[in-house]
Formats: sequence, C-alpha cells, structure tokens
Amino acid sequence: MSQPVGDRGPQPYTVNIEQATVNNEAFRDTLWTGKNLQLTVMSIPAGGEVGAEIHDDHDQFLRLESGSLHAMIGASESELEVDTIVRDDDAIFVPAGKWHNFVNEGTETAKLYSIYAPPEHAHGTFHATKADADAAEHAEH
Repeated sequence: MSQPVGDRGPQPYTVNIEQATVNNEAFRDTLWTGKNLQLTVMSIPAGGEVGAEIHDDHDQFLRLESGSLHAMIGASESELEVDTIVRDDDAIFVPAGKWHNFVNEGTETAKLYSIYAPPEHAHGTFHATKADADAAEHAEH
C-alpha cells in the first residue's frame, strides 16, 4: 500500500514533479500546501474517476503525466464546455464554479498532478484509494 510522501508546505520546496507524479500510487497525496496554493498528485486506475465536483471558490490546474482521461467540464453534467480525451502532457484548467469530472476509460493507470488556488484539502491530506477520499468527504459533512 502506498504511503504518504508528506506535505512540505508552507516551507520552500523543490520537486521533480514528473517523477513524483509517475511514482505516486495513491489516489491522492498532498505534496505542498501554502496559504494560496496547493499541490496534489493523483493515481486513477483504469475504470476509475476523480469524481464529479464543483469548487466554488478556487481554480484548478491539472497536468496528465501518463495515461489518458475523459475530461468533462461545464456549467453542469448536461452542459459541458469541454468533453474530450486528454493524454500524457496535456494540461487542464478548471475555473471556479464549473462542474467537472475526469474518468479513466483507458487500460492503464492515469497519473496526474493538480494545483488548487487557494488550497482545497487540509494540509497533509492523503487518500490511498478513492473509497478513502469519499469516506473522508462524507465525514466532513
């Protein structure tokens, strides 16, 4: 089972982001959390998904380092402005207030990193699996 790398924020930090992303086996691991920005790495298995969500108060940048994902972004699930397959080296920008989901319809694990501004998750957030992430979200509500 994957272990957390450890959140290095808000201290100054350098990282080979491609290597950290490709080496990550967890659904979500937070590498750095600052006052206005957060970096997480994610691993989405074939058939998995990030999970449909809307972030009302922050923007999100994602970059796919390996694999592919079906990217869906819009006003709602039925009003998509982006409905496309993204691949290795593609970047995705999700404005605050937009519905979005990323589904791995491929056969290999998708590896990506995400930058939230401002942070979305608590400092040090680690979810080994999507089920862990879903359980943590339900516990917060």
